[in-house]
Amino acid sequence: MSQPNPTTNKNATTDATPPPAGGWLWGEYAPLAGFVAVITLILDQANKLWMILIYGIEERGRVVVTPFLDFVYVLNTGVSYSMFDSASYSWQLGLAAFALVASLAMWVWLCRAGESRLMAWGLGLIIGGAIGNAIDRLWLGGVADFYSLHAFGFYWYVFNIADVAIVAGVVALLYDSFIPSRKDAAKTS
Repeated sequence: MSQPNPTTNKNATTDATPPPAGGWLWGEYAPLAGFVAVITLILDQANKLWMILIYGIEERGRVVVTPFLDFVYVLNTGVSYSMFDSASYSWQLGLAAFALVASLAMWVWLCRAGESRLMAWGLGLIIGGAIGNAIDRLWLGGVADFYSLHAFGFYWYVFNIADVAIVAGVVALLYDSFIPSRKDAAKTS
Protein backbone atom coordinates (compact mmCIF):
# COMPACT_ATOMS: atom_id res chain seq x y z
CA MET A 1 0.00 0.00 0.00
CA SER A 2 1.44 3.35 -0.97
CA GLN A 3 1.45 6.50 1.13
CA PRO A 4 -0.67 9.40 -0.21
CA ASN A 5 1.33 12.14 -1.85
CA PRO A 6 0.67 15.44 0.00
CA THR A 7 1.08 17.44 -3.22
CA THR A 8 -1.69 15.50 -4.96
CA ASN A 9 -4.03 14.95 -2.00
CA LYS A 10 -6.03 18.19 -2.05
CA ASN A 11 -8.28 17.12 0.82
CA ALA A 12 -5.31 17.11 3.20
CA THR A 13 -5.10 20.90 3.47
CA THR A 14 -7.80 22.76 1.56
CA ASP A 15 -10.93 21.22 3.08
CA ALA A 16 -9.81 21.58 6.68
CA THR A 17 -11.22 24.59 8.52
CA PRO A 18 -8.62 26.69 10.27
CA PRO A 19 -8.45 26.34 14.05
CA PRO A 20 -9.86 29.16 16.16
CA ALA A 21 -7.59 32.08 17.03
CA GLY A 22 -6.95 30.75 20.52
CA GLY A 23 -8.24 28.74 23.41
CA TRP A 24 -11.17 29.56 25.63
CA LEU A 25 -9.20 31.65 28.11
CA TRP A 26 -5.97 32.56 26.31
CA GLY A 27 -5.30 33.71 22.78
CA GLU A 28 -2.93 35.74 20.66
CA TYR A 29 -4.17 39.13 21.90
CA ALA A 30 -4.88 38.13 25.51
CA PRO A 31 -1.61 39.59 26.92
CA LEU A 32 -2.32 43.02 25.41
CA ALA A 33 -5.98 43.07 26.46
CA GLY A 34 -5.10 41.82 29.94
CA PHE A 35 -2.46 44.53 30.34
CA VAL A 36 -4.89 47.24 29.18
CA ALA A 37 -7.64 45.91 31.49
CA VAL A 38 -5.35 45.80 34.53
CA ILE A 39 -3.95 49.31 33.91
CA THR A 40 -7.49 50.66 33.38
CA LEU A 41 -8.68 48.99 36.59
CA ILE A 42 -5.72 50.32 38.61
CA LEU A 43 -6.13 53.89 37.31
CA ASP A 44 -9.86 53.84 37.95
CA GLN A 45 -9.66 52.43 41.46
CA ALA A 46 -6.69 54.62 42.46
CA ASN A 47 -8.59 57.70 41.27
CA LYS A 48 -11.72 56.68 43.19
CA LEU A 49 -9.77 55.96 46.37
CA TRP A 50 -7.99 59.30 46.12
CA MET A 51 -11.17 61.27 45.39
CA ILE A 52 -13.12 59.64 48.25
CA LEU A 53 -10.52 59.03 50.98
CA ILE A 54 -7.86 61.72 50.43
CA TYR A 55 -9.48 64.60 48.53
CA GLY A 56 -12.77 64.09 50.42
CA ILE A 57 -15.05 64.94 47.53
CA GLU A 58 -18.14 63.81 49.44
CA GLU A 59 -17.66 66.50 52.11
CA ARG A 60 -16.62 69.24 49.65
CA GLY A 61 -19.75 69.12 47.52
CA ARG A 62 -19.48 70.60 44.01
CA VAL A 63 -15.99 71.93 43.26
CA VAL A 64 -15.69 74.21 40.23
CA VAL A 65 -12.48 73.32 38.37
CA THR A 66 -12.96 75.14 35.06
CA PRO A 67 -15.90 76.93 33.41
CA PHE A 68 -16.90 73.55 31.90
CA LEU A 69 -15.74 70.95 34.49
CA ASP A 70 -16.80 70.40 38.10
CA PHE A 71 -15.86 67.72 40.61
CA VAL A 72 -18.87 66.33 42.44
CA TYR A 73 -19.62 63.06 44.24
CA VAL A 74 -22.55 61.06 42.90
CA LEU A 75 -23.27 57.46 43.88
CA ASN A 76 -25.04 55.85 40.92
CA THR A 77 -27.10 52.92 42.18
CA GLY A 78 -28.65 52.27 38.78
CA VAL A 79 -27.14 51.53 35.38
CA SER A 80 -26.26 54.10 32.70
CA TYR A 81 -27.79 57.51 33.41
CA SER A 82 -29.14 56.05 36.71
CA MET A 83 -31.77 53.99 34.89
CA PHE A 84 -33.28 51.16 36.98
CA ASP A 85 -32.10 52.94 40.14
CA SER A 86 -32.20 50.87 43.32
CA ALA A 87 -30.22 51.24 46.54
CA SER A 88 -30.81 47.58 47.42
CA TYR A 89 -27.51 45.79 48.02
CA SER A 90 -28.86 42.63 46.36
CA TRP A 91 -29.50 44.76 43.22
CA GLN A 92 -25.90 45.99 43.41
CA LEU A 93 -24.66 42.39 43.74
CA GLY A 94 -26.72 41.43 40.69
CA LEU A 95 -25.31 44.32 38.63
CA ALA A 96 -21.76 43.50 39.76
CA ALA A 97 -22.27 39.84 38.85
CA PHE A 98 -23.64 40.86 35.44
CA ALA A 99 -20.56 43.05 34.84
CA LEU A 100 -18.25 40.17 35.75
CA VAL A 101 -20.10 37.67 33.52
CA ALA A 102 -20.11 40.18 30.63
CA SER A 103 -16.38 40.76 31.16
CA LEU A 104 -15.71 37.03 31.06
CA ALA A 105 -17.78 36.71 27.87
CA MET A 106 -15.79 39.51 26.23
CA TRP A 107 -12.53 37.87 27.34
CA VAL A 108 -13.58 34.55 25.80
CA TRP A 109 -14.63 36.37 22.61
CA LEU A 110 -11.20 38.00 22.41
CA CYS A 111 -9.36 34.73 23.05
CA ARG A 112 -11.44 32.71 20.59
CA ALA A 113 -11.85 35.23 17.79
CA GLY A 114 -9.52 38.17 18.43
CA GLU A 115 -8.30 39.57 15.14
CA SER A 116 -6.50 42.82 15.89
CA ARG A 117 -4.60 44.90 18.40
CA LEU A 118 -7.36 47.50 18.24
CA MET A 119 -9.93 44.89 19.24
CA ALA A 120 -7.66 43.89 22.15
CA TRP A 121 -7.35 47.52 23.26
CA GLY A 122 -11.10 48.07 23.00
CA LEU A 123 -12.05 44.94 24.92
CA GLY A 124 -9.31 45.57 27.49
CA LEU A 125 -10.69 49.06 28.15
CA ILE A 126 -14.26 47.78 28.45
CA ILE A 127 -13.30 44.88 30.73
CA GLY A 128 -11.14 47.06 32.99
CA GLY A 129 -13.88 49.68 33.25
CA ALA A 130 -16.63 47.15 33.89
CA ILE A 131 -14.67 45.43 36.65
CA GLY A 132 -13.80 48.82 38.17
CA ASN A 133 -17.47 49.77 38.37
CA ALA A 134 -18.36 46.29 39.68
CA ILE A 135 -15.87 46.76 42.53
CA ASP A 136 -17.60 50.06 43.40
CA ARG A 137 -20.95 48.31 43.60
CA LEU A 138 -19.53 45.78 46.07
CA TRP A 139 -17.54 48.34 48.08
CA LEU A 140 -19.83 51.39 48.05
CA GLY A 141 -23.24 50.01 47.11
CA GLY A 142 -23.17 51.87 43.78
CA VAL A 143 -20.78 53.37 41.24
CA ALA A 144 -18.82 56.44 42.37
CA ASP A 145 -18.88 59.21 39.74
CA PHE A 146 -16.98 62.50 40.04
CA TYR A 147 -16.63 64.43 36.79
CA SER A 148 -19.35 66.76 35.55
CA LEU A 149 -18.91 68.38 32.14
CA HIS A 150 -21.19 71.28 31.28
CA ALA A 151 -21.54 74.13 28.80
CA PHE A 152 -24.15 76.81 28.09
CA GLY A 153 -26.39 75.58 30.92
CA PHE A 154 -26.36 71.97 29.70
CA TYR A 155 -24.91 69.41 32.13
CA TRP A 156 -23.74 66.05 30.79
CA TYR A 157 -24.02 63.03 33.06
CA VAL A 158 -21.49 62.68 35.90
CA PHE A 159 -18.89 60.04 35.08
CA ASN A 160 -15.65 58.39 36.21
CA ILE A 161 -12.50 56.98 34.60
CA ALA A 162 -14.09 53.54 34.16
CA ASP A 163 -16.95 55.12 32.19
CA VAL A 164 -14.47 56.91 29.92
CA ALA A 165 -12.61 53.62 29.35
CA ILE A 166 -15.83 51.77 28.49
CA VAL A 167 -16.89 54.44 25.99
CA ALA A 168 -13.39 54.55 24.45
CA GLY A 169 -13.43 50.75 24.20
CA VAL A 170 -16.79 50.74 22.43
CA VAL A 171 -15.54 53.41 20.00
CA ALA A 172 -12.42 51.29 19.32
CA LEU A 173 -14.56 48.20 18.64
CA LEU A 174 -16.86 50.15 16.32
CA TYR A 175 -13.89 51.59 14.45
CA ASP A 176 -12.30 48.14 14.26
CA SER A 177 -15.51 46.68 12.83
CA PHE A 178 -15.39 49.12 9.91
CA ILE A 179 -11.75 48.50 9.03
CA PRO A 180 -11.44 45.89 6.28
CA SER A 181 -9.42 42.97 7.52
CA ARG A 182 -5.98 42.52 6.01
CA LYS A 183 -6.88 38.86 5.52
CA ASP A 184 -9.95 39.83 3.50
CA ALA A 185 -7.90 42.28 1.45
CA ALA A 186 -5.31 39.58 0.73
CA LYS A 187 -8.03 37.20 -0.48
CA THR A 188 -9.25 39.62 -3.14
CA SER A 189 -5.84 40.35 -4.67
